[in-house]
Amino acid sequence: MTFLPIVERELRAASRRRGTHWYRAATALTAILLLAGTLWFEKGTAPKELGQHAFTVLSALFLFGGLVAGIRHTADCLSEEKREGTLGLLFLTDLKGYDVVLGKLAATSLDAFYGLIAIFPVLAIPLLLGGVSPGEFWRMTLVLTNALFFSLAAGIFVSAMSRGARKAMAGTFFLIVLINAAFPVFGWWLAFRQGTGTVNTALLLPSVGYAYVLAFDAPYGVSPEDFRWSVLLTHGLAWLFLALAGVAARHSWQDKPAGALVARWRQRWQRWSYGNAAERAAFRARLLNISPCFWLGGRHRLKPMFVWGFLGGSGCFWLWGAWKLHDEWLNQGTYLITTIILHLSLKLWLASEACQRFGPDHRSGALELLLSTPLTASEMLRGQMLALKRQFLWPVIVVAVIDFVFLLAGTRHLGSGEADFWLWYCWAGIITLLADAYALCWVGMWMGLVSKRPNRAARATVARVLVLPAGAWAGLVMLMPFTPLGHHVGDNPAIYLGLWFALGMIVDVCFGFRARFRLLRDLRTVATQRFVPERPFFPGGFGQNLKPAPICRRSSPAKRDASCVMRDA
Repeated sequence: MTFLPIVERELRAASRRRGTHWYRAATALTAILLLAGTLWFEKGTAPKELGQHAFTVLSALFLFGGLVAGIRHTADCLSEEKREGTLGLLFLTDLKGYDVVLGKLAATSLDAFYGLIAIFPVLAIPLLLGGVSPGEFWRMTLVLTNALFFSLAAGIFVSAMSRGARKAMAGTFFLIVLINAAFPVFGWWLAFRQGTGTVNTALLLPSVGYAYVLAFDAPYGVSPEDFRWSVLLTHGLAWLFLALAGVAARHSWQDKPAGALVARWRQRWQRWSYGNAAERAAFRARLLNISPCFWLGGRHRLKPMFVWGFLGGSGCFWLWGAWKLHDEWLNQGTYLITTIILHLSLKLWLASEACQRFGPDHRSGALELLLSTPLTASEMLRGQMLALKRQFLWPVIVVAVIDFVFLLAGTRHLGSGEADFWLWYCWAGIITLLADAYALCWVGMWMGLVSKRPNRAARATVARVLVLPAGAWAGLVMLMPFTPLGHHVGDNPAIYLGLWFALGMIVDVCFGFRARFRLLRDLRTVATQRFVPERPFFPGGFGQNLKPAPICRRSSPAKRDASCVMRDA
């Protein structure tokens, strides 16, 4: 028997996928744009300092991307097989747990590995500017590779222990944050309480961020042993996660009866989420008079509470910082960071929820049964929008009010010109928040309808509504100095603010209204057939057509036939 047969099969399949090569090229292009943007914003700096700054910024961004890779690529690889009931088919053969785990790791992480290789030449460009030694470069490449391996291993370990996609991604996120952020923060807190000023190294060594700091020449010269032990410990944890995933995958795919304790907690959670029988009946009677789809999508009463809990926790933390730091906290920088975190969190959350509206029902066939009722497509869409409004409308309004409060507070210590810019920035942020929320609702529902996986639909929605205008704005800002218009614009921040606002509005209007139009026109057609969206040249859905395709169950990495592989490509 071939050693690691699933790994060999997946590597051959990935080599024939167009996405494998396009992902590597897109990653390299993104790295080049990031480097160009860093060099442009630091254009007045001396070459030696410029090289050091560019190397620090790029390596930090790539480190963050490596840690996020596990959430994106491997967090749902084994849990998806368990949901479809196909993971057990692999163990009918003489395959071992490590065969399946390493095969799924090779299948899902090859794109991330190729992307990491593509960014290394870009990361070496600051060597030519000076300020970066060859030792720093090679240590940083080791740290980035180790961080990617650790994140992918953590994702596949949590996936082996989970069944739901969102729970697997959330578990991977918390595991990575626990090891790389919670332990160091706890160590610094202990040092602060004890007044020693020295953090326990044992709490820092598992963090890849600690190895990242030690990769630079100055910290590495003080404690080279800590750098080696940090890298080895992180690498060992990754292999431990893979070993545990192999054991869990062998035993966790079977359906086991829940114990009495688990059953009681499930009943309590069901009662908390939907209420008791009387509460459910009253809520159903009230919402059915408005829209049956509104009741179907909004009956989970804890979902709005989760959003309010996030805003309440963020508000408590912000008030604690204002009470502790006073004037050092109450400034434009804190206001800006707070609004960015709140806006981005709500937008990502909204995109994830919008993609859950039609996708699962479409794949299970429930949406087709729902369309056999007298309900029209417009009534179904109205009900789903009401459910999203019930969960997010008032939190979005509260965040907009917070932006307005920051608008008033930020103008206290500014001159007339700076105050005007701050005023326009805050108003642009408020309008963009509302427009993005509207576009994310419609684009998320459409992408959830035509995508095979909710996670892929959420990524596609975020890429269209949030990433595309930001990338276009960054590219135009970097290219503007090389055009005749750049001499007239100069360093006027109002022009760049207007460009950012205009691009955001154009994207929201185009994608939002187009998605709404396609949902009204094609919802019934798409719901009654198995469709696969053709990949458009532009990532916005323009020119994207739907064509019927045969049902292809992704039974397992070893069992998919050639037609499924070619269609997935």
